[in-house]
Amino acid sequence: MTAAVLTGHGGLEKLAVRNDVPVPRPKAGELLIQVGAAGVNNTDINTRIGWYSKKVEAETSDGGALGFAAIDDDDASWSRTPLKFPLIQGADVCGRVVAVGEGVPSERVGQRVIVRNMLRTYVDYRPYECWTLGSECDGGFAQFTVAPARETYAVSCDWSDEELAAIPCAYSTAENMLDRAAVGRERVLVTGASGGVGLAAVQLAKRRGATVIGVCSTNKAAEVKAQGADLTVDRNSDLVGALGSETVDVVIDLVGGPQLRQLLELLRRGGRFAVAGAIGGPIAEIDIRDVYLKDLTLFGCTFQEDQVIENLVRYIENGEFRPVISRVYPLSEIAVAQQDFLSKSHTGKLVLVPPRS
Repeated sequence: MTAAVLTGHGGLEKLAVRNDVPVPRPKAGELLIQVGAAGVNNTDINTRIGWYSKKVEAETSDGGALGFAAIDDDDASWSRTPLKFPLIQGADVCGRVVAVGEGVPSERVGQRVIVRNMLRTYVDYRPYECWTLGSECDGGFAQFTVAPARETYAVSCDWSDEELAAIPCAYSTAENMLDRAAVGRERVLVTGASGGVGLAAVQLAKRRGATVIGVCSTNKAAEVKAQGADLTVDRNSDLVGALGSETVDVVIDLVGGPQLRQLLELLRRGGRFAVAGAIGGPIAEIDIRDVYLKDLTLFGCTFQEDQVIENLVRYIENGEFRPVISRVYPLSEIAVAQQDFLSKSHTGKLVLVPPRS
């Protein structure tokens, strides 16, 4: 089959599109899926460049194209365990079931599915542990992939494969953050609001009845508002100056970096801060007095309970939102897609499509 293979940590040259990769075979409890489309995510790039290594203190874009000069391979994955190369990345999978492994009902063949990207099957459903599809196991940047039947969900909707491929990673990340922070009808600020996860958070927070403030570049403000933001603030502005201290109930942060101190200042007493990314830099300075004097609660959000993906499937089938797809690329152009992703010139999701036959 055709697959985009990651040969090691580094720059875009570590991506190799090959046509001679063996088609995987489903083991007991697994499905074989013919991939219809696979979304591009920040974690793909962070994994490729080894950004998760503690040796890296820069933002993703600093090494996104060329990699970093010094990383530690032993902690360069999101799980801080060494990766096994060659690796097929791709945390987002939409496709059709074409074969089943032992113990899986044959009725599943033909189902149109998405795969949970944070897989619990391979760690026996232990709390706060998971494998990421395309990191600890091969993922969706290929014509075929395997996944646990228990964590592969049939979806009935009129969406395209490309739209469904936008869901597993970005939307589960956003829904998990909103779920952890118990977001309701309150004032919520979302950083990185024009990106895949950010725009998902805007849509899903609005679905919960929140008043949503999106932090994004000025030229993307109209699209962010079109997806549900009640207000936008330029990402380079003085956020406290623009909004005022203690004016936000919840912060959904995907950026990290130097603005973190301002984000905590924006929170009201008893406010909640949920974080699931640090593309603006993993090292931040905060005033710890903001945390304890205002009784703030901070949530680090990676592990996902089962209801996160289950909720998303229900929202999709009920027609409660629809993703924004900025551009679709053939799998052979994975390097171009990642370069475009790094440019941050798009709104919403970029998606790869493998050869159909």
